[in-house]
Amino acid sequence: MNKLSRIIVLFVFSILTNYALAQDKHIKPNFIIILADDLGYGDVGFTGSTQIKTPHIDALANAGVTFTQGYVSAPVCGPSRAGLMTGRNQVSFGFDNNPIVDLPQFDENFVGLPVDETTIADRLAELGYVNGLIGKWHLGEAEHFHPLKRGFHEFWGYLGGGHNYFANQPNGKPYPYKILCNYKEPQPITYITDDKGDECVDFIRRHKDEPFFLYASFNAPHAPMQATEEDLKLYAHIKDEKRRTYCAMVHRLDVNVGRIMKELKRQKIDENTVVVFFSDNGGPCHHNASLNMPLRGAKGTLLEGGIRVPFVMSWPEQLKAGVEYNYPVSSLDLTPTFVALAGGTVDNKARLDGVNIFPFINGDEAKRPHEEMLWRFTISAGIREGDWKLIRMPDRLPMLYNVKEDVSEQNDVADQHRERVERMLKKLGDWDISRPQVLYLEGNKWRREQVDLYDRKYQLVQPQD
Repeated sequence: MNKLSRIIVLFVFSILTNYALAQDKHIKPNFIIILADDLGYGDVGFTGSTQIKTPHIDALANAGVTFTQGYVSAPVCGPSRAGLMTGRNQVSFGFDNNPIVDLPQFDENFVGLPVDETTIADRLAELGYVNGLIGKWHLGEAEHFHPLKRGFHEFWGYLGGGHNYFANQPNGKPYPYKILCNYKEPQPITYITDDKGDECVDFIRRHKDEPFFLYASFNAPHAPMQATEEDLKLYAHIKDEKRRTYCAMVHRLDVNVGRIMKELKRQKIDENTVVVFFSDNGGPCHHNASLNMPLRGAKGTLLEGGIRVPFVMSWPEQLKAGVEYNYPVSSLDLTPTFVALAGGTVDNKARLDGVNIFPFINGDEAKRPHEEMLWRFTISAGIREGDWKLIRMPDRLPMLYNVKEDVSEQNDVADQHRERVERMLKKLGDWDISRPQVLYLEGNKWRREQVDLYDRKYQLVQPQD
């Protein structure tokens, strides 16, 4: 082969290689999870809010699929995020509580997401994705739990469960967590919701030419209740100060959701990016003035207000806009769904509890993704079977609700369905006692509060002002 022939062969090979790479890039969608923290079910426009304006979150909902029965695997932050990160119900590996080292008998080296669990970031990294986490981790603070050792390539954020929104004041009560970053010197905090928005936009710009997974883990509207003066003015008509601050914090979250979506469009990758928005659990109504209407209950309970959350998935290239999906889905479903859409597989040895929901939401599958769902959280356990949901508590008889007919769980019908209660209770109990020992426990004060939350009064209608 002469020199000219070799040049022609190399040129053709180069063209074919670049074409193959381009095709592969086209096939592999980008993934973004935008996770709110302690957001009330009734506090965004697409779930019925009349008080808080969330135009950007609503636009995302209108552009894709809204899940009217979107669930998380736990009613508090840490366990919910452990389920999200693995696709497995977190009690199946002992992660029952928030990862807080406040009891001396537990070893901090086990207070976190076990290192032998495979994360969604691990799985996507194997498929050629660059993975970034912006914001809250809350899955262990010991070195071996660090996000950079759990499949993420970039991390800007903090390891614990919360952070002040403004820079810590000398006379204030600071969160002990500093901002960590492996790709630059972290900038000073301005308002942390905006700072996270900055980092998300920057991540998209830097990785627009390769398949990426961005976990945009916001802490808004989790306490402490801190909003900008500019945003507070928008809700000055609300008399209750905590509610006013909460509304302003949700507003600022919405603004930064809009910034993320705008950047995708600016980089011309919005059509092939899967964006999922939801909250890690229901709103803790009596702590941050959130509202879960029409759902009863709050963060910390297995009532609908604790585990059913605003939930959206958008993928303009593959999903129709404005679709409402009415069967139950779970945050546990995102791991198998993302892996499948990225061209990968997960074998049965992984023992995932989630399923690939894409065939269900695009119309290929007509049945329910889940015939049953199971929860356990410290003092409570629950099972949903079809439209029936049973909750087991330590201080009362089991409660049974038909959540299709009684979404606000006002009518406990256990007395009218004794055989169903016995069957569901047996199934729940068999599952419960088959779980491993818990890795650690939080202090007892939280257990008392969780029981009391079931007896509180909850606002079930939208506020008038």
